[in-house]
Amino acid sequence: MTAAIAPETGAYWQWRNQSIYYTRAGASHLQRSPLLLIHGFGASTDHWRKNIVEWRQDFEVWAIDLLGFGRSAKPDWQYSGNLWRDQLHDFITEVIGRPAVLVGNSLGAYACLCVAAQRPESTQGIALLNSAGPFSETEPAPTPNPIQAAIAKFIRTLLLQPLPNWLLFQYVRRRSTIRKTLEKVYLNKSAITDQLVEEIYRPSCDPGAAKVFASVFKSAQGEKIDVLLTQMTCPLLMLWGEGDPWINARQRGARFHRHYPQLTEHYLQAGHCPHDEAPDQVNALVRDWITSLNP
Repeated sequence: MTAAIAPETGAYWQWRNQSIYYTRAGASHLQRSPLLLIHGFGASTDHWRKNIVEWRQDFEVWAIDLLGFGRSAKPDWQYSGNLWRDQLHDFITEVIGRPAVLVGNSLGAYACLCVAAQRPESTQGIALLNSAGPFSETEPAPTPNPIQAAIAKFIRTLLLQPLPNWLLFQYVRRRSTIRKTLEKVYLNKSAITDQLVEEIYRPSCDPGAAKVFASVFKSAQGEKIDVLLTQMTCPLLMLWGEGDPWINARQRGARFHRHYPQLTEHYLQAGHCPHDEAPDQVNALVRDWITSLNP
């Protein structure tokens, strides 16, 4: 028998002298693992609102803003999968108090994978939606056009400089630019609301947000996904929005399956953020998968 479902509440947790924002909803279930939701780059706990309202009926649901995003602090640090891995592991240990099922989108999915592989005591399973992160190169890359390679190198070097990077940040954080970007990566255009645009725009006004953005160009790639999968033993659910223009979902899904054949996978008619575009489908698939782990 469970207690009455409490309303979703937001709070702050101090981690390495930085304020981390999180929310909690639903009642604790002894027989079911809690859920921890992790957003993608530029997003926040707000991006899970369509999912929390459903999942809270069956699970204890937590959502967290990664350091550098949302309402969490934005210090001038070196951001990486290892940093967010440690943040999530410590949050599960210190705040949730027992292993969780991690659900992540894009960058958040890669952070989930790092936790599951390298901090397995915190994880009962992971559900990844259009996961970001690098694979090891198994085939030689095609020889680039020398002129294109030189231009790409120049642009990258230029963007490592403070002023050009700051100017780029001022452009991409404009509400109009945010909306245009969402229109490219969402198949369901009706999901692109003024509220969604504002939820992405608002954190970009925080002190330190520009330097977090700059860290994208400065940070080295994290551990390769295939290496992480060899270290992992927990259940894995993969949900793919096939309309994602940033990744070839079928091709990328096949690589995950090759390195972790025991996974469960589904392909949806959605873009990069299927949990926000097709919440009814995602909510049902995640609920059924978790229930199968904890009957």
